[in-house]
Amino acid sequence: MNDQLGSWKRTHYCGDLKAGNIGEQVCLMGWVQRRRDHGGLIFIDLRDRTGIVQLALDPDRDPEAHAKADQVRSEWVVAAIGRVSPRPEGMVNPKLKTGEVEIEVSELRILNQAETPPFMLDEYTDVAENLRLKYRYLDLRRPAVQECLIMRHKVTRTVRSYLDENGFLDIETPVLTKSTPEGARDYLVPSRVNQGTFYALPQSPQIFKQLLMVSGFDRYAQIVKCFRDEDLRADRQPEFTQIDCEMSFVDRDDVIAMMEGMIARVFREALGVEVKLPMARMTYAEALDRFGVDNPDLRFGLELVDLTDIVRECDFKVFADVAAGGGLVKAINVKGGATFSRKDLDDLTGFVGIYGAKGLAWVKINADGWQSPIAKFFKDEELKAIEQALGAETGDLLLFVADKASIANEALGRLRQHLGHKLGMAKKDDYRFVWITDFPLLEWDEEEKRHVAVHHPFTAPMDEDIPLLDSDPGKARAKAYDLVLNGSEIGGGSIRIHDQAIQAKMFELLGIGEEEARAKFGFLLDALKYGAPPHGGIAFGLDRLTMLLAGTDSIRDVIAFPKTQKATCLLSEAPSPVDEKQLRELGIRLSSRARKGD
Repeated sequence: MNDQLGSWKRTHYCGDLKAGNIGEQVCLMGWVQRRRDHGGLIFIDLRDRTGIVQLALDPDRDPEAHAKADQVRSEWVVAAIGRVSPRPEGMVNPKLKTGEVEIEVSELRILNQAETPPFMLDEYTDVAENLRLKYRYLDLRRPAVQECLIMRHKVTRTVRSYLDENGFLDIETPVLTKSTPEGARDYLVPSRVNQGTFYALPQSPQIFKQLLMVSGFDRYAQIVKCFRDEDLRADRQPEFTQIDCEMSFVDRDDVIAMMEGMIARVFREALGVEVKLPMARMTYAEALDRFGVDNPDLRFGLELVDLTDIVRECDFKVFADVAAGGGLVKAINVKGGATFSRKDLDDLTGFVGIYGAKGLAWVKINADGWQSPIAKFFKDEELKAIEQALGAETGDLLLFVADKASIANEALGRLRQHLGHKLGMAKKDDYRFVWITDFPLLEWDEEEKRHVAVHHPFTAPMDEDIPLLDSDPGKARAKAYDLVLNGSEIGGGSIRIHDQAIQAKMFELLGIGEEEARAKFGFLLDALKYGAPPHGGIAFGLDRLTMLLAGTDSIRDVIAFPKTQKATCLLSEAPSPVDEKQLRELGIRLSSRARKGD
């Protein structure tokens, strides 16, 4: 039979006890991390969410407490009363916050026993993720995991405080809403009351936050759940959380300045890191030119260099043909990379192939010149021009991709990021922010033979580019902006269209007719008729931001109960079948294939 808590009241958390508490009588409660018997004296490491403190149980001080301590095992729940004492000389543990003290226990109660857990719950145990997620309630006891969720709490607390100080109103928007298929697939919820119709779970509160600006609330904010039915990866989940903001009577610079202040506050309060303001800015075109991607990692160099004009007349047919066909020949210089083996180079060739590149040319700069299968195709002046453009020196490795612009940029840009991490150039405690601006408003979809919105259909064009909507819409730039941190996009937004005529033109360019526009967005279009103010906003991925602050590589680490890459919950076994009665109430009949789970 376990002891009862009775009149005992916890006085302190385990991790809060320091040398300043020596001499105090305390009551602690928590889980047994480990128990050690030193031939008379028994030591228990007691753990709660704040940390670990050492309990010392002496049979001469309290035989009953000592006898109980002899029974306890890992993960049993206990309460202890005792006096805070300094650890004996030479026994201080500098690795623990409480390492200068221990508790001389006078009373011990066993509040609950525990079976042996399926894995050790300490920070040094390497556990398969599937096992961790199946027993997530145990995994969440581990200090490293708890620290991630405590970091998330610090972020949300700071964000709410900052936004409140700056006049934002926290307003909830609907979770059951209308399906407007633009972007990822919606999660659909069947209606029992209106059979044959469906709600959609929101991919974002986009339309509703614009309606709040039309309603005159001026500044809206919400930490909100969003849902997208899409393929998953380390930094993507079917349900995720956004820091969602919208402001009236603003333009791009106003939104950026406000959000820079919020992010700086978060880093100061969560990490003690001062972020230099204003943050760097870079146009979309510059980002692609220098780094190949629109989410560049600025912690290291390895910038892309355009060699197209230099190699346009060379005898290497691959480069010359790409240049003649309007493509790009670009390269990076891996300083000191001439030591790469042939296997290393083959692996890098396979890597760029993931992004559509047909190959990867390479050159090692040795003391006696170029070592490369392609060296013989270049004249001396071409060799010198390439070396000069890339700043090449003896011992360097030059890597080239030649293809149409989109493939050359992305393949080499992703290779750059891969090498930056592989070679240790990207330090986790080095935080480099950059705003990417001047995105294209539209891009051409070859399959559908129409323009599609790069951001979404309500993104405003740059004022000076409005005439291009009639003459050359593909060249129009958007009032859109992304905030990138260390190669990860942590937030993105835009100034919205508030003028009915421009919105109608945008729908026309997207091939959305009046009937389709009304079916999808009718209530927003109606609202724009009644005096919509200029407005814009942004959404930050709370999960991804917290992941970067916590120094982990997966957003699953900063979500209490995440899904797997197959969008399943190993803990609750969701999604799961439902019985026929529930389906009949909804007017739904499953196909024979769906019943078999095919």
